[in-house]
Order: sequence, then structure tokens, then C-alpha cells
Amino acid sequence: MKIWIATGGTGGHVFPALSVASQLVQQGHRVTISCDRRVRKMVMMSKPDAARVARIWASGVGARGRIRAAWSLVKIGVSTLLLGGRFMVARPDRVVAFGGYASVPAVVAAHLWRVPTYLHEQNAAIGRANRFALRWVRVLMTSFPDVSGIPTSWAPRVVYTGLPVRQEFLDAAASPLPNSGRILVTGGSLGAQILDDIVPVALAGIKNKKIFVTHQTRPENVARLRKFYTDHKIRANVLSFIHDMAGAVIGADLIIGRSGASTVVELETVGRPAILVPLGINPDQAANAAAFEKLGAGFAVPQSRFTARWLGATLTELFDNPSRLAKMAHKAYVPNHATDQIVDVVTGPLD
Repeated sequence: MKIWIATGGTGGHVFPALSVASQLVQQGHRVTISCDRRVRKMVMMSKPDAARVARIWASGVGARGRIRAAWSLVKIGVSTLLLGGRFMVARPDRVVAFGGYASVPAVVAAHLWRVPTYLHEQNAAIGRANRFALRWVRVLMTSFPDVSGIPTSWAPRVVYTGLPVRQEFLDAAASPLPNSGRILVTGGSLGAQILDDIVPVALAGIKNKKIFVTHQTRPENVARLRKFYTDHKIRANVLSFIHDMAGAVIGADLIIGRSGASTVVELETVGRPAILVPLGINPDQAANAAAFEKLGAGFAVPQSRFTARWLGATLTELFDNPSRLAKMAHKAYVPNHATDQIVDVVTGPLD
């Protein structure tokens, strides 16, 4: 079967697509992956050897300014026409889109040639690009059991598959808490200023000095945070980049961070409690954090309520009662069979 996988924009869209692509190749399917320039290097480095890569011209329509937004629409339109021509010559049997504006051209081109199309929504609230593309797809697959913003009429065509994660997280599924007093603080690849401002002050104010913090931050903040932790006799390792994020998550008793879909699902796969502070301008992150909190696995805290006083009191209560952390970790665990389930949906018989 010839299967076209559309992805792009960020690693959060790319890594799940690559996981599915690898399994499809292993099953003998012919796979082509389309992506935009921003992630092409990432795709080329990590794709299965047998998969082909097609570059498309696309960027988010949410760019600042009407001119830039209009230009983004032009690029998406041109890419749609080019893919339409390509699909006319070498029509795929299935198209699988992993969200974001970089996947829209493939969805529309597939619709023009009546190619069965499957769309994956990674967040707990459907994004603008996926909401736009929804009218042309056969099945919507989701990372979370409940996703807001999906029209009620679409319910029969929604399948909860979960979100594929890297193998190292799957290998550590449901691993017990290390009970080492370790906290992992991470704001993603660019760090998060609010975590840098609040977490050190909160740790300085609590009596439990057995806590060890691994703090990932922006390069320009490393020296300042190292000095603060040293001056306040807090055991810490401050880094600008964590090469083994899976190992850091597995080795922590509690994670403090943002709530991108990949982050939340990785925590659920391993089974780790967390304090999640959604990016204020991102409603998707707020929905993801709320879904995690609903499990009883942690706290979803808006930036306006994330204060050193609140955090210090919360950390004291949690680390003075390790049994509560253990219960939260148990509730956090969600079995992850997302790659298998997505492949089964995509390659299954058409109704």
C-alpha cells in the first residue's frame, strides 16, 4: 500500500509521524513523508531508510500581521496545487495527516482525488488547522479521550488512539517512582521564564533540603540560576539542554513544566506526577493540562496563580507525604499503544 504521511511545523507533530512511518515501512508499505522546510532536517535524520521525503511550502496562518497571514495562505494554496498534480500522477492509497498547517495541502489534495484521509489531533482541544481540514477527512484520531471543539456530528468518526512517543518512554512504562527527592524543571527547548523566576525562589523557602532539582533553562539564564541555587545551598543541576529527556523524566519524582501534548503523553506513558503551567497564549496547552489534572495526576496551574508561595507550600506537602506522590504517579499512568492503533486504523478495511 502507498501511504502519504503529512507533517511539519514542530517536533510535536513530526515525532509521532515518524513513529507511524517506521512501523508502516516495517510492514512493507511504501511511505512518503511530506514536511515543510523548518523540520526537513529533523525528518531526514530520523526517518526510516525506505521512506521518501517531499518538501512542501507552508507556514502557520497565525503569523503576526495580515500580510504575513495572507502570504501563508498563498504558500498553502500553491503547495496544494503541486501536491494535487503529484497525486494525479502517483496517487497514494491513504493519506495520514498529523496536524498543523503543513498537513493541510496533503489533506485538500487527497480530497480532490478521493484518497481516504486520516487526521490526528495531538491536543485536548482541536487546533485551527485541524478544524479547517476536518471537513475533508475520513477519520479523526485523538491523543486524549475527550477533545473539545469537535462538532458533535463528528462523534461517530472520532477514534481515540493516543499519541505515539519515543521508544525510551515506552520501555519505562509504569516504572515506579525512584523516591530520590528529585524534581525535573523543564520549559521545553526554549525554556520558560516563569519557571526560572518562580521555582528557585520557592525551593529556597522550603525546609526540605534533600530535594535535588534538575533545571533546564535558556543558555543565558544558566549562570544566574546556578549561582542562586549555590548561594541558597540547594542541590541542583542547571542545563541549557537535556540530551536524555526520557532518562530525566524517569529519574524524577515530580516534573514542573509546560503542557505540550507530547510532554503530557510522555508523563502518562511513564507514570509521573507533575505541576503543569500552560503557556498563557496557548489554549491547547491549557486543555492538555486540564486533562492531566482530571486524572488526579497533578496540578494544572495558570501562570497568574503560579507563585513562589503556592509552589513552596505544594512542594512541602508533596515531599513530606511521599505516599501522595506515589498515588499521583499511579493515576498518571496511561498505557500507550498509539502507534499500533494508528497503523491499524490507517491500514484497516474501508467501511
